Order: sequence, then structure tokens, then C-alpha cells
Amino acid sequence: MSRRVRNADCFACGKLDNLIIRELPDSVYRNIFKKMILMILSGILIAILILGVVLVIYSPGKPESFFDENGKVLPESISEKTFAVINGVKQGMFIRGKDLNNPILLYIHGGPAFPNYFLVDKYKPGLEDHFTVCYWEQRGGGLSYSKDVTPESMNMEQFVSDAIEVTHYLRDRFKKQKIYLLAHSGGTTFAIQAAARAPYLYYAYIGMAQITCQAESEKIAYKYILKEYTLNGNKKALKELKKYPVLESDDYIIPFYKSMIRDKTMHDLGIGTMRNMKSVFFDIFIPVWTCKAYTIKEKVNIWVSKFSFVKKSGLINELFETDIATVVPKLDIPVYFISGSYDLTVNVDLAKRYLEQLQSPVKAFYEFGASAHSPAYEEPERFRAIMRRIMNDE
Repeated sequence: MSRRVRNADCFACGKLDNLIIRELPDSVYRNIFKKMILMILSGILIAILILGVVLVIYSPGKPESFFDENGKVLPESISEKTFAVINGVKQGMFIRGKDLNNPILLYIHGGPAFPNYFLVDKYKPGLEDHFTVCYWEQRGGGLSYSKDVTPESMNMEQFVSDAIEVTHYLRDRFKKQKIYLLAHSGGTTFAIQAAARAPYLYYAYIGMAQITCQAESEKIAYKYILKEYTLNGNKKALKELKKYPVLESDDYIIPFYKSMIRDKTMHDLGIGTMRNMKSVFFDIFIPVWTCKAYTIKEKVNIWVSKFSFVKKSGLINELFETDIATVVPKLDIPVYFISGSYDLTVNVDLAKRYLEQLQSPVKAFYEFGASAHSPAYEEPERFRAIMRRIMNDE
């Protein structure tokens, strides 16, 4: 068997010159094909090796230390990743501060159970200048992911109890009678309950993007997104959105909350994680993988917990079934809410309304005009100033 191939050396003025008919054996074609496959596979292998090297470089698994002007570690500073047994479960946290004499601040991330220390690492809001901050990663997520943690144990009551136990751990370790409590987004649902249950442990409660009734918040966000995409004629997005008729039936609220189109459209319209954050892939996915405070395994666990493990728990259902304003109508300590004007991920107006009716000895609402869901990372200077003010008022 052989193949006949026409090989034209040149074409000029529409004339075909030097037409040569050559016969090549099949073995030549097989060899060419094999070489092409080997080149492709080699390219893929090289790309994987380069990616692996980059991941190793960006995954030493240690948070950055604090240095003085001479490049020496500040003597009274702390910057560590540590683990503690909280209610029978090993849970991880980053503890960082420039001066151990500063007050202790427990930072409770949102998610639920999706830690955002990678945003702290990237945007450096600077809380460590004034506090020794504990960035606790909740059971089942991030540093605290474990196959020993059952989805059934991930519920609101358990998270409230865990938050209080972490508080006791910090009080005992740093010999403090009280600490400050700062929560963000999904973490606010149980953090404020911990503050209400054990007010004697805290100087003050600060809720950033405070959740009240998230089911109502999702409806407001959906209506806004639908309106914006109708105005700009984005038929593709509208088609996806209409798969979740949230305004017609509450049965679609949680499926919409879990959907990719929710995250995509919120970030596209500047009402998501940050006002200027437009890409979930480049602004969330990639920063997780490039955060040097985590090992490769810990980074994998962050995504495993977000996309599979946490969704198996009933935590999200509880989130939408709970009206925080009814559960916590009163706090016996000062309370401060911080929200971005463009936040529709957790509706800013609902947070305002909740604070107006919340009973507390001292309360204040701080709205950030250039922010969406994360004022600490979007307007860090003002955020630090407010945190200093709160600390000095207590």
C-alpha cells in the first residue's frame, strides 16, 4: 500500500510548474503522526511540570512575618498557623499581630465555611497594626477540613458553640479577659448569636455585611440583576437567570444562591465580593492558589470543602430559614455594622433596618460608599480608622 501525493514547488501566473508525483510508504506517515503526538504530550508534560513548580514556590504553608526597617522580625510580633481542638475537632487558624500587647480580635469569615484569608494576604487591610488577629477557619472548611467532620455536625448551633470555644482558647492563651469579635457575611449569622449568648466574653461585636434575612436579600439581588441585564440586552445571561424564577417561587432561592450565574452576574455588575472585582476566576480562584500561607494540600481542601463537603451539610438551608433579627433582637454589648453601598450579596438596606431595631447600649452603622461586599479590602484605610475608633471607645 502507498499514497500518491501532489507536491507543487511553486505557482506563478496561474501556471502549475514542476508537478512531481511522489509515493511515500505508510510507515513515513505513521512516524510523522507519532512525532506529532510525542511533541504534544511533551508540551503538556512540560506545562504540568512548570505549573507544579509554581505551585510549590507559592505554597510554603507559612504566613508572612512582620519585619522592622532593618529586616528583622519584630520582637513582640506573632505570625503563625496553628491548630487547636475545638469541641473535639482539630481546627486551624492564622494568628497574626505586630504587638502581642494589643487587644485580641477574632475574625470569623463567611462562606459558609469558605475561608477568605487569601484576601487578607492579597489586600492587607492592616488590622494587625492595632490588634492581634485570629483568622479562624471553621470546621469543615480550609485548614479545618477533615473527613472526620461529618456534614451533620456542620450546623448553626455547632458553629455558635465553636465560636465561643475559640474565644475561650484565645482568652486563655493570651491571658485576656475579653476580646473583640469581627464577622463577615455568612459568619455573621452565628457570630452575632455567640455574642448574644456570651456577651461577657467580648468588648464589642462588629458585623461586616451583616446578614439578617438572606432569602429576602436574594430576591432583591435577583430583581436588580434581571433589570440590569434586560436594560443592556444580555440575552445569554437572561436565559440562564430565568432558569431560577426566584420572584415566582421561593423554591428557587437556594438553587439560585448555589448557581454559577449568581456569582458571575454579581461580579460583573460590581455587587459581589468587591466593587472592582469582575472575575471569579482571576480574583478568587487564582489568589487562593497563590496564597503562600497554605500548603498545596490545604488549598485543595479549600475547594473540596466549598464545592462538595459544605453543600452536603444543612448549613445553607439553615442560613435561609433563619431571620437573625428575630433570633437576636438584643445585644448587651456595643454593636457596629459595616456595609458597602453596592452590596447586594448581603443587602445593605436590610442590615440598616436590622440595626435600627436591634437593642444595644451602643450601636453605629458605617456605610462605605465605594465598596460592595468587603469594605475591609476595598477601603482599608477607612476601615482601619473605624476599627481604631471602636477600640478606643471601649
